[in-house]
Amino acid sequence: MAAARILVKLGGTLLDEPDSRRRLSQEIAELASSGAHLTVVHGGGKQMTRYLAERGVESRFVNGLRVTTPEVVDALLKIFAGSVNHGLVASLVEAGSLAVGLSGIDALLAEAEQMDERLGAVGRVVRSNGGVLETLTAAGYLPVVACVAGDRAGRIYNVNADQMAVACAGGFRAGRLVFLTDVEGVLDASKRLLPRLTRADCRELIATGVATGGMQAKLEAAMAALDAGVGHVHVVGGARPGVLAAVVKGEAAGTVLEG
Repeated sequence: MAAARILVKLGGTLLDEPDSRRRLSQEIAELASSGAHLTVVHGGGKQMTRYLAERGVESRFVNGLRVTTPEVVDALLKIFAGSVNHGLVASLVEAGSLAVGLSGIDALLAEAEQMDERLGAVGRVVRSNGGVLETLTAAGYLPVVACVAGDRAGRIYNVNADQMAVACAGGFRAGRLVFLTDVEGVLDASKRLLPRLTRADCRELIATGVATGGMQAKLEAAMAALDAGVGHVHVVGGARPGVLAAVVKGEAAGTVLEG
């Protein structure tokens, strides 16, 4: 039987706080050691904003996307592909995994094009070289991917971490994509957890204004992942201990979207 392919997207406070990062690294390592072929994609926007602010650079956003000047590209490599990526890799190694730090630039894992001139070097992933992830996971390694992409002309792009996760999940032919978030899952208008959603449910939540901002982006990413062939997409709270094991076992956890 082929090993399950799972992609975990990690970001926000979960990635920023050492205790949270260490606990989740342990859970990810345990899941990988169980035989699953696992890949991790991460963001790091909070760390990036702090780094830029310390250097007197104001962070500007358009529709939730960071305007990426050449100065920001330099920070992108230092923070996303540098300190955040390798801090997470070190934590996973401590937990017992053979973690390998990557960005989308490596072997054109995530090949991108410019999204909008007004945003500067913000990219849209147009194809993913999933063979990189398949080769590494088949050999027992745990790829850890920073949300930085490239193109064949050597340009570097800042890519939204949710969109990077979707692109990598599609290229990797993942059966599950798990968004570990700062909230317990997708909520309805009365702030009650919605355990299961269809594409139609997602579109209604967005159209009625129940899902806005970051949650709207998550739902749009989830629908894109289903369209890319991912079987199950989970939006779950990473603060809950054992949440990854619960998701894989099919226990109630957060919100699941199924194709």
